Amino acid sequence: MLGYVIRRLLATIPVIGMVAFFVFSLLYLTPGDPAAVIAGDIATNEDIERIRQKLGLDQPFLTRFGTWAWAVLHGDLGISIFTNLPVTQLIGQRVGPTLSLALCTLFVAVAISVPLGVFAAWKAGRLVDRLVMLFSVLGFSMPVFVLAYMLIYLFAIELDWLPVQGYTPLREGLWAWLRHLILPSIALGTIYIALIARITRATMLEILAQDYVRTAHAKGLAPNAVLMRHALKNAAVPIVTVIGIGVALLISGVVVTESVFAIPGIGRLTVDAILRRDYPIIQGVILLFSAVYVLVNLLVDLSYKLFDPRIQY
Repeated sequence: MLGYVIRRLLATIPVIGMVAFFVFSLLYLTPGDPAAVIAGDIATNEDIERIRQKLGLDQPFLTRFGTWAWAVLHGDLGISIFTNLPVTQLIGQRVGPTLSLALCTLFVAVAISVPLGVFAAWKAGRLVDRLVMLFSVLGFSMPVFVLAYMLIYLFAIELDWLPVQGYTPLREGLWAWLRHLILPSIALGTIYIALIARITRATMLEILAQDYVRTAHAKGLAPNAVLMRHALKNAAVPIVTVIGIGVALLISGVVVTESVFAIPGIGRLTVDAILRRDYPIIQGVILLFSAVYVLVNLLVDLSYKLFDPRIQY
């Protein structure tokens, strides 16, 4: 087990290296002179040259990449062009709201989608199953921002139950923290719920058709025991896999959701950086999201052993 973990961690090094190379190249793949774009239309040649020196654009590409990569290995993601603050500091200030939104969304999505998929498989072909499938199709097809504005109109404007936007830290109270996360979590989690529920249903249908499940029914076991102890346990590996894959949807959805609900998280920081073309922030955020996604996939792989002891590493 330990050897497998070490091998997987070592395998992530070239992946992160390739991602870092691509992220760094974004600055130079952008059409035009990045220094001229950042300086603006009224900038002088001296201003543009000063920005080029600040960004290191006057040096060879591989030299710039080596210097940047060495700094990243030491935890230095660079300095923001517009705020002159370290990128790590800016990300650290915004990580709390994003982490809160992601964890709440993940909790809501898993708590709803897995029972929904299991119940749909148990009632396959009936009205409940068709309603769950209809919800899965609609939920996966509807853009996050459309659902977000619908929720805002209904629950924040018409009913005045929840705030329209903003974020309150947990230290100011549990309910105040949750009130600002309910609508964003539902908006972001709907597509996640639809995906997991659909995969859970398909996996459970396959498991419920197995001989050992029919044998459990023949022995007179309660339906709940058959579902939870025999079927769901053996369907856990594909379900956990799709939960891990869905983290990519979660990461991309965070950017849109935080913008709609004005949550001061990393997603909002990314949008602002893109609009300003603040390349060090963009590079740092993409690199962070990529590392998180690789780590989540590693944790998913390691969790397989818990659900299926037959798996050997």
